[in-house]
Amino acid sequence: MDESRKGILIVVSGPSGAGKSTLIERFLREDDQSSFSVSYTTRQKRAHEIDGRDYHFVSKERFEEMIGKDSFLEWESVHSYMYGTPKKEVLKTLNTGNDIILDIDVKGALNIQKKCSNACLVFIEPPATEELTRRLALRGEQEIELRMKRVKEEIASKALFRYTITNDELEKAYNRFRETISEIRRTTNGKNNC
Repeated sequence: MDESRKGILIVVSGPSGAGKSTLIERFLREDDQSSFSVSYTTRQKRAHEIDGRDYHFVSKERFEEMIGKDSFLEWESVHSYMYGTPKKEVLKTLNTGNDIILDIDVKGALNIQKKCSNACLVFIEPPATEELTRRLALRGEQEIELRMKRVKEEIASKALFRYTITNDELEKAYNRFRETISEIRRTTNGKNNC
């Protein structure tokens, strides 16, 4: 690896149930130049989730303490829970020359772009509304109506993203995701500007 190269900050966003995590997890299994930024959250851990792999699950008090210490690159309150991207870990990874992938909500992605001008934003668009509702129900999501309202707001922001991938067929979407990362690497000069 080129010692002078800085890693690329790749921000993957889109509505809940769009398939962001599925695409990212598969890509990371096949790619040795990237790592995943594990966000902090105040929400409860789901049965299948592992603390430190899926999220760092912390109390609201701990999260607020971290805000006070400027520990987040960005943070948001979503559906009455708080989510934040750890600044120190992201910058450390970028400085090693490895790319880092974030999986965050649309508002958080746009906030990161304001702070890190070279961040590459990728929007994962869900399929038809009926399929998205089905995916959320299968995941055991609560407050599906509230989430579907937010989906419309988030899709309205997709024009602000450099890349958009529609995840209506997983294999096709994954191939497009992989091609998008390759294009980002070809066209980004490695300055993370965070």
